[in-house]
Amino acid sequence: MQTAASGEPDLLASLRDQHRQGKAEVLAAIEALGGRSAGVHRCLRRLAGLTDRTLRQLWRTLGMPRPLALLAVGGYGRGELFPYSDVDVLVLLPAEATELQRRAVERFVGACWDVGLEIGSSARTIEECLHEAACDISVQTALLEARWLAGPRARAAELQRRVQQALDPLAFCRAKQFEMQQRHQRFENTPYALEPNCKESPGGLRDLHVILWVAKAAGLGRTWTELARRGLATAHEARQLRANEALLSLIRARLHVLARRREDRLVFDLQSALASAFGLESPPPATEGREQTARRVRRASERLMRRYYWAAKAVTQLNQILLLNIRERLEHDSTHPTQLRPINERFAERDGMLEVVRDDLYWHEPHAILETFLLYQQIPGIKGLSARTLRALYNARPVMNAAFRRDPVNRRTFMQILQQPQGITHAFRLMNQTSVLGRYLWPFRHTVGQMQHDLFHVYTVDQHILMVLRNVRRFFIPEHAHEYPFCSQLAAGWDKPWILYVAALFHDIAKGRGGDHSELGARDVMIFARQHGIAREDAELIRFLVAEHLTMSHVAQRQDTSDPEVVRAFARRVGDERRLTGLYLLTVADIRGTSPKVWNGWKARLLEDLYRATLRVLGGGAPDPHAEVEARKREALALLALHALPHQAHVALWGRLDVGYFMRHSADEIAWHTRHLSRALAQAGASAAPTVVRARLSPVGEGLQVMVYTADQPDLFARICGYFDQAGFSILDAKIHTTADGYALDTFQVATETMPQHYRELVTLVESGLPAALAPQAALPAPARARLSRRMRSFPVLPRVTLQPDERGQRWLLSISASDRKGLLYRIAQVFARHRVQLQLAKITTLGERVEDTFVVSGPALHVTREQAQLTQDLLEVLDQP
Repeated sequence: MQTAASGEPDLLASLRDQHRQGKAEVLAAIEALGGRSAGVHRCLRRLAGLTDRTLRQLWRTLGMPRPLALLAVGGYGRGELFPYSDVDVLVLLPAEATELQRRAVERFVGACWDVGLEIGSSARTIEECLHEAACDISVQTALLEARWLAGPRARAAELQRRVQQALDPLAFCRAKQFEMQQRHQRFENTPYALEPNCKESPGGLRDLHVILWVAKAAGLGRTWTELARRGLATAHEARQLRANEALLSLIRARLHVLARRREDRLVFDLQSALASAFGLESPPPATEGREQTARRVRRASERLMRRYYWAAKAVTQLNQILLLNIRERLEHDSTHPTQLRPINERFAERDGMLEVVRDDLYWHEPHAILETFLLYQQIPGIKGLSARTLRALYNARPVMNAAFRRDPVNRRTFMQILQQPQGITHAFRLMNQTSVLGRYLWPFRHTVGQMQHDLFHVYTVDQHILMVLRNVRRFFIPEHAHEYPFCSQLAAGWDKPWILYVAALFHDIAKGRGGDHSELGARDVMIFARQHGIAREDAELIRFLVAEHLTMSHVAQRQDTSDPEVVRAFARRVGDERRLTGLYLLTVADIRGTSPKVWNGWKARLLEDLYRATLRVLGGGAPDPHAEVEARKREALALLALHALPHQAHVALWGRLDVGYFMRHSADEIAWHTRHLSRALAQAGASAAPTVVRARLSPVGEGLQVMVYTADQPDLFARICGYFDQAGFSILDAKIHTTADGYALDTFQVATETMPQHYRELVTLVESGLPAALAPQAALPAPARARLSRRMRSFPVLPRVTLQPDERGQRWLLSISASDRKGLLYRIAQVFARHRVQLQLAKITTLGERVEDTFVVSGPALHVTREQAQLTQDLLEVLDQP
């Protein structure tokens, strides 16, 4: 018979094999569950039990000294273990630990890794544990769940007893709530992130753990059943808690199994595979991606994520209800009970929280449901809803049925909520969190948890709608005037803010239902207006805003707004100044509500310029190109006078430029160009003018504005794009102009991640590096290589190219839609160069990780059908390259 020492390697190898085989059986059991969450806890307990046995055998095999005790802590201490989670253990040392004992602990931890356990270990005395717990709430929480594994049981029991004695339940509750708030902030305070963390995000497993930790610390129960027995949760709530905990646990366990590592995020790469593991199937490729009314065409990953979001939302609601309930009980036990201040016969106020006077209020008086949020807006000092009110709302959801929605009293109350002078954003967010908004405004219910696979929006549809509502509301709040000065100025003259609030609520309400969501939303809002007694004139304005909410951004970002006919056509579509102002405000709010990265100063300038140009047309001032050009020239000359240029210095340049140049450039840009080029042209005299490159901080937003003046050549645009690609700049906009004597005068808006801290160095870099790249004899550089992001790989955009002649048949409008990637514009420019396509204007629109670019081009090849087809094919090949 081998001794422990002599046979240790063999025993460890045998133990490793046993553990590996047992774990493989548990993983197979998890995979066999499919989408059934009922059996997941049994699998997690099996894995914890297997780990218990492995650790105990290892403890015995190594002959660990008698005074030492082994405890499971943290999540492992709860008796459940996820497939690739750390195995958190505590080795309890005697008060005077010897060097031999400490070496034994090190040997044990090393052996744990040898047998395949990803161990997270600490070795402390009882006093050290108590000291660490007093300093760190995370340590205190881990010790609260400590569970004996090996060694003297009495020592483990002593630790648990002393931890409980040192615990202040109310202080612990407050600390865990504060810790939870900080964690939620790291995840942007929403359970609806497109790649949520099923453990840490709001509505994740950790929010359920917080409830149980606080309840356990207060001696109020360790399970959902015990909490229900103590009156902290109803039987229905306990069932919901168990069901949602099981679903989230299954999702997390399946993520671990799929990734073969600890992965708690529902990343795009795994969403489809996870949906398949749940038994969900995507529609056939022929129908996928088309907007249809049938639910069957929804992607499998989208259905899975919606299931997750609904669970996370329920967890968020129940977490708030139970934690408020526990905290109220603890505060009631530790201090004198707070007094209720009656508001009316249905509601009272307690410590700044709105409270129902009886638990069954909403069942007997359904009108009080919407009144809750009206009072929340109207009564100063009310900062939230009490646990009793939240619970009453949660349990009264069946009351909010079709009859509830048809009730005239409820319709009047809902309009009152919309028309209040304050509290709009908070009220509607709270209505969504408590599921009241989706149950009253039935079309909104379909947007809850609805993902958007457009590489543009970073929020689910319901969260985007509420974000747009918030943005519109901020236009009317003086404290936020510095954020959107022009919008705030326009909002100050708008007499009915609620019209814009309704338009914000309905602008995307039909997303994912099929067909054109703008048209469907317009129909929905007309039904809403009729049901809620909105005057015909106001209803028609709201319908227009919803139906046309994408039009202004499309014209500003994808059409040549320097063309008077483009502005006239847009003005005809808008019709009057009130519609124009409302559409402008909604458009800005909509773009700002898609993603923090989408909005920039350049987009703001495009929209504002279009608004002002359209306003002049609507005011009877039809655009007169000649008058507009003369006005800009006068303004530019006034700016040039500030720089003491010689008399008539501008003539040499302006004589080479046509009306198109002056229409496309602002007076500031004309003066900037003239100031730098007049000197160069004067010095050149009769000889060829030199290449001039100048850069400055963009006056209209982030990044640099770059001017390029050089002899024109077929591949000039490709060379410029190639330089910016190699230098790490993104091109936001390009204005291309060719002078009468064959020189290119191009203006680019470019941005880079290092702006604006190092803009002086970047200006020098561009002004010195770009001229060398324009030399005709230099070879075009190879496009920079870059990997597609995970999101683009998971949700690819089908490349699209359209080529149409303008009304005069002289130029062509080329539109391109594709997934964005580094060097894409340069690759497009190379295709232009090969086909000798001349660029007149480029509108570069980046929508998150998707591009929607528009080019005005010309060239002999565009008049030949075969050449058009080849150009389109070459562009599609470039757009489709990984």
